[in-house]
Amino acid sequence: MNKDLMLSVVVPVYNEEMMIEPFIERCEKVLNETGLKYEIIFALDPCRDNTYGVIKDQMKTHPAVKLLTFSRRFGQPASTLAGIFNCKGDACVVIDVDLQDPPELIAQMVEKWQEGYDVVYAQRAGREGETWLKKLVAATGYRVINKISSVNIPVDTGDYRLITRKVIDELQKLNEHHGFLKGMVPFVGFRQTPIEYHRDARLEGEGKYNRFFGSTRIGFNGIFCYSSKPLEYVTYLGIILSGLSFAGIIVYLIVSLSLGKGITYLGLFLNAFWAGLIILCMGILGEYVSRIYEEVTDRPLYIIDEFDENHTTDVNG
Repeated sequence: MNKDLMLSVVVPVYNEEMMIEPFIERCEKVLNETGLKYEIIFALDPCRDNTYGVIKDQMKTHPAVKLLTFSRRFGQPASTLAGIFNCKGDACVVIDVDLQDPPELIAQMVEKWQEGYDVVYAQRAGREGETWLKKLVAATGYRVINKISSVNIPVDTGDYRLITRKVIDELQKLNEHHGFLKGMVPFVGFRQTPIEYHRDARLEGEGKYNRFFGSTRIGFNGIFCYSSKPLEYVTYLGIILSGLSFAGIIVYLIVSLSLGKGITYLGLFLNAFWAGLIILCMGILGEYVSRIYEEVTDRPLYIIDEFDENHTTDVNG
């Protein structure tokens, strides 16, 4: 591979002051072994701890480290895309700072890049340090999304992947506001290949990004941003329920006439059931409407407060 090529490593970060130094140590060891020029961009949401100060200190002795900060917290998907769109590399690796995704895998990704692949994604063969419930939800979620999505999203994958400049340029053209990278990358296409690995437990502490509601929101983006099938299902459900309701009314009338009185509780339960289904259908429609609203308002996905490119030297090589 041409040693003049540059590799960017994008790391979304939020409240991870204890992980910065060990991450840089492991990551730079691997990057130096590739022989490529490189940069490490920390995309930092405003934190409650001293993550900002720790990164600034590390930049004094690690000239390849750069810091991108935002005017407020925009979340992991936006932070990730900001890092990707502001990197200088001929290819970019997205990785979390918690070291659950081993930086050592970057060397294999570079080899696949050398073979001509434009996307090399890390596919989890095992997930250490996670509860059975989280594993079940993750496995089920990927398969549900793939079942109804218009793009094939590889199962058991996160954002950990290498993408070439060609892919980055196409991602910028999409101009989408949801930031669902796991769907955006398969959508643009090009040559893609997986690398299997076992995901380690966190080295220290707990994850600060993607708690239950954040993960749920990201999962909803995978469904509602890449498929209209839920709307079709709602239509079919409405047709079926209309038929069942009509049949239920007939049965209700026959039973009432036979007994000479109405069945009060039956009608109450039926009304509650239909009301629940109506609310569910309205919720699905609302998910689409909210995303239409986000796209129509065309607000920026993120606002950069500072991009410290650490000009003590531009790149490491």
